[in-house]
Amino acid sequence: MKQFLDMVLESAERQPVRLLRILRAVQDRYRHIPEQAIDIIAEQLKISRTEIIAVVEFYSFFHRQPQGRYDILISDSITDWMLDKANIMSYLSKVLKVDVGTVRGDGLVSLNNTSCTGMCDQGPAGLINGYALTRLDRPKIDDMAVLIEQAVPLSEWPAEFFQVSDNIQRPGLLLQQAIAPGSGLTRALARGLKETLTEIEKSGLRGRGGAGFSTAMKWRFCAEAQSDRRYVVCNADEGEPGTFKDRVLLNSYADQVFEGMTLCAALIGAEQGYLYLRGEYRHLEDKLQKILQQRRDDGLLGQNILGQELNFDIEICMGAGAYICGEESALIESLEGKCGIPRNRPPYPVTQGYLHKPTVVNNVETFMAAAAIAVNGGDWFKGAGTERSAGSKILSISGDCAKPGIYEYPFGVAIKQILSDCGAVDVQGVQVGGPSGSFISDQELERQLAFEDLATGGSFIVFNNSRHVLDVVKNFTHFFAHESCGFCTPCRVGTSLLKKQLDKIVDGHGSAGDVAALEELCQLVKNYSHCGLGQTAANPVLTTLQRYPELYQRQLKKISYEPGFDLDGALEVARRMANRDDAGAHLTQVEE
Repeated sequence: MKQFLDMVLESAERQPVRLLRILRAVQDRYRHIPEQAIDIIAEQLKISRTEIIAVVEFYSFFHRQPQGRYDILISDSITDWMLDKANIMSYLSKVLKVDVGTVRGDGLVSLNNTSCTGMCDQGPAGLINGYALTRLDRPKIDDMAVLIEQAVPLSEWPAEFFQVSDNIQRPGLLLQQAIAPGSGLTRALARGLKETLTEIEKSGLRGRGGAGFSTAMKWRFCAEAQSDRRYVVCNADEGEPGTFKDRVLLNSYADQVFEGMTLCAALIGAEQGYLYLRGEYRHLEDKLQKILQQRRDDGLLGQNILGQELNFDIEICMGAGAYICGEESALIESLEGKCGIPRNRPPYPVTQGYLHKPTVVNNVETFMAAAAIAVNGGDWFKGAGTERSAGSKILSISGDCAKPGIYEYPFGVAIKQILSDCGAVDVQGVQVGGPSGSFISDQELERQLAFEDLATGGSFIVFNNSRHVLDVVKNFTHFFAHESCGFCTPCRVGTSLLKKQLDKIVDGHGSAGDVAALEELCQLVKNYSHCGLGQTAANPVLTTLQRYPELYQRQLKKISYEPGFDLDGALEVARRMANRDDAGAHLTQVEE
């Protein structure tokens, strides 16, 4: 083990900020993080064992106990449930002879659930040893079982098991034509860097991750911050259920994304950039590394880019399964090899980000758009969209529609137009912006996709009238409770209480008072949580309570009294200890 770890640590230059990379290599080799490995890493990196253990236990893709040689995780997203995920999971368990949440006795295979894998348009989906599985069905599972029982290495499996499609259904302003590699930088240098930043400002480009902050303003703030170093970070940790556009952009437009990052570096004076790639997109890593190397070979990355005094390079950092790392300050903590716990703000990353240096953090789509603006100008981009929402928006559309996939629209498009294009009929409602966004009803389809109306990071899930809205809310509420980082009490405790309170109502055990208590709890979690996860965790309940109050009322119990727990059942242990089971050893609960 020591020889292997020496090699891994050497490749990571023994830097604590690369702890996640080191742990990933150990996990791949041993199927868990052994105690001996923790000791060696702690000694070599000069950090404590407790810090390493905290990181291992924070990220869902790290384990302290061995997983199967074939570790299978099935997406628990609502879109997978809509595609018969429950039966797929049950069949997998039966065919592979392993219970969900366990490792088979011979250590060959383990099976568990995971949060959304970013394959919502081609589910039921999952991961095997970190690599994507799409369109799972019984015949495919039967074939998988044979390969697993024969211990065939994944590298020898048929390619169709791992096929991930782009599904670009409607290209628009950005997707119709990618810019040529280097053209954005060449045009920016010819125009002048200050003038190019002015063009980006003129374009009205706002962050495409959902928050919508002015891109030019963010870059200018970072450039003006006093520091000897600055950093550029691309946030490719799109963990929001229903979102998969960044996966497609990195698969087919990565050159333009990297061009946008390099352009940003030139404008702010940064020499190092990071692509933070979510762990579920591991299948993209090798391809992205090759593109980066090609850009270096072509003089578009590295030293003296395009023969100018411009030095910049990009490193890929893989996440390890934590939704919270989509929040920019949590992402920065993760980049630094720590638990992805959001920081207090201010200060903001533009003044104190990675390693407490000024840092620009932008979404994949934002960098792609910036590169196109450098080539085509601000007026070209602003010519699409609305006065307050310039340009286009790329959507990940899934759920009850004939043509799920990627769609690009100018801002200002009506929701009904989007639904018509993707083949959605008998629509009951749409979840815009993922679980943290808004659930809109079929009475709101005239609303527009725009920052001034319905803003979204890109997730767009359609539900027809065969779906029960409260099943959707339950799935989302359980997701937030699972993904809370646990840092603050309102979110850690509040999301758990929300889950239990909602389950009580959905399962038919709630009263009118429980609905009132649920709404009050939603406000507490929303108003007092530390970061955006907790602040939006109540949105699934709040937006559906507003639109479908009758659905909650319909679930309420019909009797006037029902105990909150089984008093008599609680005495079962005492009865066994006393060897009594007579009538006097039982309690009867009655309504007074």
